[in-house]
Amino acid sequence: MSKHVFLTGPPGVGKTTLIQKVTQALKSSGTSIDGFYTEEVREGGRRTGFDVVTLSGKRGPLSRVSSDSSTSRRECRVGQYVVDVVSFEQLVLPMLRNVNHGSDAERKICVIDEVGKMELFSQPFIQAVRQTLTASGTVVLGTIPIPKGKPLDLVEEIRNRKDIKVFNVSKENRNSIFQDILAAVESCRK
Repeated sequence: MSKHVFLTGPPGVGKTTLIQKVTQALKSSGTSIDGFYTEEVREGGRRTGFDVVTLSGKRGPLSRVSSDSSTSRRECRVGQYVVDVVSFEQLVLPMLRNVNHGSDAERKICVIDEVGKMELFSQPFIQAVRQTLTASGTVVLGTIPIPKGKPLDLVEEIRNRKDIKVFNVSKENRNSIFQDILAAVESCRK
């Protein structure tokens, strides 16, 4: 029996869009839901970084393209992006702590989009995700990247957990998979 639902698939395939559609459907049926997703930041047609956007409407930088090639050793980088770990933690950690407290007859839903390379620079985030996955009152609806290069410990842990249903999102199924994801989340709440 699944307790959580995660989507995986290549970058740009539509994981976040599906998460947003499922979130809207759940909200409109009165479901208690919180969490965050990541959104591209574009300037003049170029992607310049990513923002973290919470479901309560707060927004902050997750990463930006680095303008200079000389980098301090303490910088967290993924490709051309410098990750703003402090900004990420300020937005996400209070929400994750909050979702794990409070008792509802109905299980709350927590959106975590995504558990990826940038987010995993934060040790407190890793701990908070593990706590949220083991908390009995919370259903996580999240995304993880497809395996590429060196495996990411927490991502593989999530992928291999018996209590998580993982949907593989592709260009072929992304327009037809919505109902299945919604139904899976609903059944986790029972």
